[in-house]
Amino acid sequence: MQIIATQLRSGQIIVKDGELYRVLSTTHVTPGKGNALVQSKLRSLRSGLQTEHRYRPSDKIEVAHIDTHEMQYIYSDGSQHYFMNLETYEQLALGEAALADAMGYLLPETVVEVDFYEGEPISVELPNNVTLEVIETEPRLKGATAAGNSKPAKLETGITVTVPAYIETGTKIVVDTRTGEYVSRAEG
Repeated sequence: MQIIATQLRSGQIIVKDGELYRVLSTTHVTPGKGNALVQSKLRSLRSGLQTEHRYRPSDKIEVAHIDTHEMQYIYSDGSQHYFMNLETYEQLALGEAALADAMGYLLPETVVEVDFYEGEPISVELPNNVTLEVIETEPRLKGATAAGNSKPAKLETGITVTVPAYIETGTKIVVDTRTGEYVSRAEG
């Protein structure tokens, strides 16, 4: 399917130079002199690298036809990560390339959306927030408040995030998967 550049939206997957890109953001720019432009930030689904591209408003862009399936993360076996389709119960093994940084936020039984292009898995969309346990951090500082200092904390998946000084080892926290930042303590 083809669209014109002014119809480009965040989240779409487009084909540019034979490669798939996810649109991260678009801005319509009208300079004082000259023609209007559509400025876009794109991320390659193959390499994970971000790039910027400018389009004229009338440029035609090919939007990739993507099939999305809800899948549950089951386990990892070295460099392969196994997911189960929640509709058909079929299992699928994905390599590091399709997952990018997603493994830092995945625990067994996490439900994600897997995007398929021409029958091949190309990317994994995480939930916006996940709850993970802090397994290692500095001891709680006396008198630390919510507005106080911050410190690094290692989470059960192996990633490290910056947390407020009052967070202790064993605390479950909510992390934003889009930014990798601490959101809050988990409820319950």
